[in-house]
Amino acid sequence: MRTEIHGIRKWRLLAIIAVIILVADQLTKQLVIEFVPFHNGFEIIHGYLDIVHVKNAGIAFGMMAEAASSPQRVFFILLSLAAMAAIAWIINSSGETDRLLLVGYSLFFAGALGNLVDRVRFGEVVDFLDIHWGNLHWPAFNVADSALCVGAGLFLIHVLFKK
Repeated sequence: MRTEIHGIRKWRLLAIIAVIILVADQLTKQLVIEFVPFHNGFEIIHGYLDIVHVKNAGIAFGMMAEAASSPQRVFFILLSLAAMAAIAWIINSSGETDRLLLVGYSLFFAGALGNLVDRVRFGEVVDFLDIHWGNLHWPAFNVADSALCVGAGLFLIHVLFKK
């Protein structure tokens, strides 16, 4: 079974994944904005998962959120654009690309795009998935953040285990 993709098929896969993730990300965020009051939420799985409505002016998992400023927002927008451009350049400059790696790149691209849309629209990112267990609490995140993490994970798997 062939595991490499080349040519226009690479861009088609990136576009399909990016559109699916962007639509899912923006749709879920819009539902949260419309139906969950800001700084409130509700339980989905008792003791483990809540849907909340928070905003993050910082980067991943709320880091640097307390220092939110207009120059910082511009920096985060430029950082997202640079990451997306780097991924596009890597995809374009490579010949055949391993399917798993390409999916990872595409998920990372899509996640950066989803959060970029929020930063342009709102100046910050809407987060709503709140995972916790006992006193352990993960910072709220969204579909785009999940795509970024899974994409980075697939890249790591490729680097560590692919020959």
